[in-house]
Amino acid sequence: MDKVEEFEELRPLLFSIAYRILGSVAEAEDAVQETWLRFDGSATRVASAKAFLSATVTRISIDVLRSARVRREEYVGPWLPEPLLGDPYQDPERSAELADSVSMAALLLLERLSPLERSVFVLREVFGFGFDDVAAAVGRSEAACRQLLVRARRHMRAGRPRFEADRRERQELATRFFDALRDGDVGGLRNLLAADVQLVGDGGGKAPQLARTVSGTDRVARLLASVFPLMARVDVTFEPYEINGQPGAIFRDREGGVLHTLALDVLDGRIHTIRSVINPDKLGHLGPVADAWAVDREVKRARGRTG
Repeated sequence: MDKVEEFEELRPLLFSIAYRILGSVAEAEDAVQETWLRFDGSATRVASAKAFLSATVTRISIDVLRSARVRREEYVGPWLPEPLLGDPYQDPERSAELADSVSMAALLLLERLSPLERSVFVLREVFGFGFDDVAAAVGRSEAACRQLLVRARRHMRAGRPRFEADRRERQELATRFFDALRDGDVGGLRNLLAADVQLVGDGGGKAPQLARTVSGTDRVARLLASVFPLMARVDVTFEPYEINGQPGAIFRDREGGVLHTLALDVLDGRIHTIRSVINPDKLGHLGPVADAWAVDREVKRARGRTG
């Protein structure tokens, strides 16, 4: 194969590595593009294109993450990863690791790690790279990488939930949730939510967002049941989608523009976390983005007429 064919064959893997390190679709795509430029500009014939390209995209992603962390510390409101509809890289032998690592909950746990810990964890634990390739990618010794992995595993285990739902259970619960949401059924929503459920919204100061995270079965159920029927009155619709491997939906305005995404964490037969991304900067890869402020004004007018 020539360079273009080699690169295109490995592109899904490179994006998947970069996305898990960065939590951003746009930044991951930029990292993959920069990797191609370096590969194309290299006059040396590499022994393994996979090793070379994986190491290159990892180093680029580490640099991007270090600068991104400063911006995330100044972010307005809660920061959530950019929603991903489908992981382009598939490996039947590592399907469980790949699916688990792309969820919103897992990506937020990865945010607690240092860039080096995160990269070592992603390469070794998620993609199964040997320690020699991991060491080459992050520029550390194999012994140092083993220590980084020990610390990363400790952090990840500490934050993981004790119970996990199977795929069929998640989908059935999600179907009931979205039916209750469409109907504004407070009781139906209450029956699906965990006692400590949280509703988290990411607007980044660029779209209407919750003033703070909303917690508790009753408060979350009442808020959802009051807002979404009003949104339906101004022709907002939603389509079920898997968001980061979890049940969710994409909400659209009457012109079909993407308004926001909603992703559900289902554990032990209940919905524990509902995460909404409405920041327009994080939605462009899903299609034309709606004017969330205009929709918000319409919803407020609809509420006034109802009142």
